[in-house]
Amino acid sequence: MKTTHTIQSSEFLPTLVLKNTVLFPDVTLPVLVSKSVSLNALHRAIDTDKERRFVALTLKEGAEIDNIKSSDFYTVGTLCIVERIEKNERGESIAYVRSIERFEAKTIQFESAFNAWAAQGELVPDHKDLDAATEKALLTSLKEVSREILTSINATENFKRTLDDFKDAGLFTNVVAQHLPLIIAKKQEILELASVKNRSLKVLELLVEQREMIKVNNEMGLKISEKTSKAYRESILREQLRTIKEELGEGDPADESGEKKSLKDRIKEANLPKDVEKVALEQVNRYENMGQQNAESHVIRNYLELILALPWNEEAKGELDLDLAQKILDEEHFGLEKIKKHIVQHLAVMKLSPNKKGSILLFVGPPGVGKTSLGQSIAKALGRKFVRAALGGVRDDSDVRGHRRTYVGAMPGRIIEGIRRAKEKNPVFMLDEIDKLGRGYGGDPASALLEVLDPEQNSTFTDQYLDLPFDLSKVFFIATANSLDTIPAPLLDRMEIIQLSGYTTDEKLHIAKSHLFPKQLKEHGLTPEKVQISDEILTGVIADYTREAGVRDLQRKIARILRSVSEKVVKHADQEKFIVDNDMVEDVLGLDKNSYELAQSSATAGVVTGLAWTPVGGDILFIESAMMPGSGKIQLTGKLGEVMSESAHIGLSLVRSKLSKLVPGFDFSKTDFHIHVPSGSIPKDGPSAGITIFTALCSLVLGKVVDPKLAMTGEITLRGAVMPVGGIKEKLIAAHRAGIKRVILSKRNEKDLREVPAIVKQEMEFIFIENINELTQAVFGKMSPPHFYESLLGPPYVEDFGMKNENGF
Repeated sequence: MKTTHTIQSSEFLPTLVLKNTVLFPDVTLPVLVSKSVSLNALHRAIDTDKERRFVALTLKEGAEIDNIKSSDFYTVGTLCIVERIEKNERGESIAYVRSIERFEAKTIQFESAFNAWAAQGELVPDHKDLDAATEKALLTSLKEVSREILTSINATENFKRTLDDFKDAGLFTNVVAQHLPLIIAKKQEILELASVKNRSLKVLELLVEQREMIKVNNEMGLKISEKTSKAYRESILREQLRTIKEELGEGDPADESGEKKSLKDRIKEANLPKDVEKVALEQVNRYENMGQQNAESHVIRNYLELILALPWNEEAKGELDLDLAQKILDEEHFGLEKIKKHIVQHLAVMKLSPNKKGSILLFVGPPGVGKTSLGQSIAKALGRKFVRAALGGVRDDSDVRGHRRTYVGAMPGRIIEGIRRAKEKNPVFMLDEIDKLGRGYGGDPASALLEVLDPEQNSTFTDQYLDLPFDLSKVFFIATANSLDTIPAPLLDRMEIIQLSGYTTDEKLHIAKSHLFPKQLKEHGLTPEKVQISDEILTGVIADYTREAGVRDLQRKIARILRSVSEKVVKHADQEKFIVDNDMVEDVLGLDKNSYELAQSSATAGVVTGLAWTPVGGDILFIESAMMPGSGKIQLTGKLGEVMSESAHIGLSLVRSKLSKLVPGFDFSKTDFHIHVPSGSIPKDGPSAGITIFTALCSLVLGKVVDPKLAMTGEITLRGAVMPVGGIKEKLIAAHRAGIKRVILSKRNEKDLREVPAIVKQEMEFIFIENINELTQAVFGKMSPPHFYESLLGPPYVEDFGMKNENGF
């Protein structure tokens, strides 16, 4: 006897998302669960419901499993119970479920707190509209046809005998429908029939069709085997097609099925370019003369569907409003004024010249600074679709240009696939992580992109799968990269480079207050009235718990804090307001804080502060030097690269040539020097530490200390010239954060101050130099021989600048 289940009308039950599967009531079977939202739903059912109940709903055809909306579900599904969850040998989760009753969902929603779907609705039991005699007759017919099918596929006698155990037509139709090889829409149609009579008649009709199909296939296989030759496979298939049509009484092989007529009609109505229409119609004619069992027929059908799905003539016609574009960029991105101005200028040209070929921009910057979201904002401003193709790790040019259709599993490349998804020929197309393209046995994807990103060629871009020219000249391409170093020069030459640098602490604070915190409040079901966080706390989180140029990690840290707040809100529902303080931050994020280098409070001869650029912004570093009796050798430690090592040798050569007269009695040929840069596990390279190394050696030899609040960066040459270096904005932001008051730069870096935030320029002094004479004057003042050298190995001179470090030194 079937157990009766009830549910509350207001109750939301965890929902298992099914793709290409329909669960019928009264069935127990294993289900492969690959998506986290479904696994979360099952675990929630186990943890929160004593009967371990959940709802199984199937997605409609065409729904994207990674981008589900509530409207993508069929509303009729099944109430089920989780028996157990196991892992198979490949580590995949297998759920053993028992389906109970038909369920009609009234509301379907995604619950962020559980990262799972949930549905609220009512049970729809079977409608017993059969009298006993009619049910018996229908059940007999269903069993008879089922037995014939089982015999034709050589099923075991034990399996056939189980048919006699069924006494209920409703139960029998559910079990049979679960195992019939039908498309999802047909199975869903059967599930939604609550009437036992209607469902039984529908299943009987489908069983009869299945029986006749098996019978015809067997007969045709016997007839054709007598006529065919092993040498000609295509002749076999054509003969099979003719024999089938003769048996059906159609006779004329030229007659088209409704499906093929539909394809031809769709091609003629699609307003395709003439050459494309010609190829499509030729492929339909080939498709007509193939049997459904021919493997190539599926290839041709997929090819025709691609041709029909591509937007050969469809374009977005949005009006370009520069004021609106500026407003969208300002609302969604704080700072980046130079970048936004550049983008608006670009859009202005597009407005004045609508027929201008598609633009190709390259956003270069560290992770998390808004490269991808800038592309989305541009698409929004233009009124176009936004498409993204991730290129990181791609090593085969077929990923870009597609595979030839002769290969098994062939598919179009990412460019054509993105255009198909966009459904318009002029979307904003983002090529993400273009600097991380690989190169393998399958070719060079970077070379394949040359045609895509060349305005002179991409109007006739030919994907190897499509094998027809497609016009990409109206596409607005945007590429993103973290570095230019790994992008081939020919590819780089085709793009306009726009550099994005890291955010300052003040900019991060503004972004956190105006965007990240409100967004995370909404995602966690909280309100500004319920949760309060001060600027001081946010600044502390930024400084102590994040070490990045962008704000991606900051968003994760805010989310962790708010998850803790959500827990407190649930446990203390009567409390009106929750204030995030330092104790809560330390409790959630821990005491292990990030530590940036800070300016030293006391100075030591031979130690000078330098500036470095890193992928996550900038930082200060200390160049430490020591000397000892020896033979004029130099030792370098701190995992220094080749270029930085050469800078050290240049610095020592300059010191020997310039200071030998200033330090009477100092014999460089009998002195060894050791230069070390702390954080020895981190590789360091580049020429920008040249003047810092030179100054550290001067300080050591002269016995003069350098102000610890003074930092410097610049390349040095053997003739003593000071050359410009890059990353000035990031380096100066790092210096400001570390408490540096004065910075020495190359004269030719003066122009780079325009990009430096105003607060940094206001609170720091900049000294611009052209050669080492100006450098030594700026650092040491007027030089004089040291008065304190008693011996080469005497203690280094230490000068207190009125500050103490945390150790009291």
